[in-house]
Amino acid sequence: MTTDVARQAGPVALAVAQGGLEVRQFLRSREQVMFTLAFPAIMILVFGSIFKGTIGEGVKFTQYFVTGMIATGLMTAGFQALAIQIPMERDRGVLKRFLGTPMPKWVYFAGKVQMVGVIALLETVILLTVASLLFDLHLPGTPEKWLTFLWVSLLGITACTLCGVAFSSLARTGRSAPAVVTPVALVLQFISGVFFVFTSLPAWMQNVASLFPLKWMCQGLRAVFLPASFGAREPGGSFDLPMVALVLGLWCVLALALCLTTFRWTTKRDG
Repeated sequence: MTTDVARQAGPVALAVAQGGLEVRQFLRSREQVMFTLAFPAIMILVFGSIFKGTIGEGVKFTQYFVTGMIATGLMTAGFQALAIQIPMERDRGVLKRFLGTPMPKWVYFAGKVQMVGVIALLETVILLTVASLLFDLHLPGTPEKWLTFLWVSLLGITACTLCGVAFSSLARTGRSAPAVVTPVALVLQFISGVFFVFTSLPAWMQNVASLFPLKWMCQGLRAVFLPASFGAREPGGSFDLPMVALVLGLWCVLALALCLTTFRWTTKRDG
């Protein structure tokens, strides 16, 4: 976007244009598309083909596993993608050049938010389609469950997006960003009940996972896709949706505060 266009366009038009640019850049990167969109679907295919039994009360493992993969997809689109992408752009001087334009700083973040929203929507649709067609996933049957699915997803993706922006300041270089971010994302998946039934994990893992958003995203989505009676198998004896909302909301506030206080537009060598 040229400087003249930036001066003539309104802030909303600038934000929409920036969002379109971010989405196009994402779709042009085959590696990003494959990892972000295809990998969770591949994991459902693999795990769904291997584990065909039930985990109790007639609930198939796939029905349980898909809730974790949707939550993981949201975390990947928000936290992992931004925490890797932003340091790379900072290293290439993209952020520094952005500061030299008359565009408001928030336009940059608005573009990222739109990109994350598109990716999260595409990924969720892909996962639900694959699981429904190949593994007989039972979709939510009531408007109340779809509403729960909506607010858990929105709170979760908001928290993950803000965490991704905040975490982007930890990587010293763009090249080191994947090495810094990927292990964190993988550990959270293993301890948050994505690949295994959460209550089968050691108590200390459950306690650590409870400090982070992914565990609560998984728990909220289990309330959507699993029978109400299955809530008794949760650590607290219920799905406890008010606590899910509270923790995810607190993470949104905390991550926003970290973004405002730690985000860097330039590298240390730029001053």
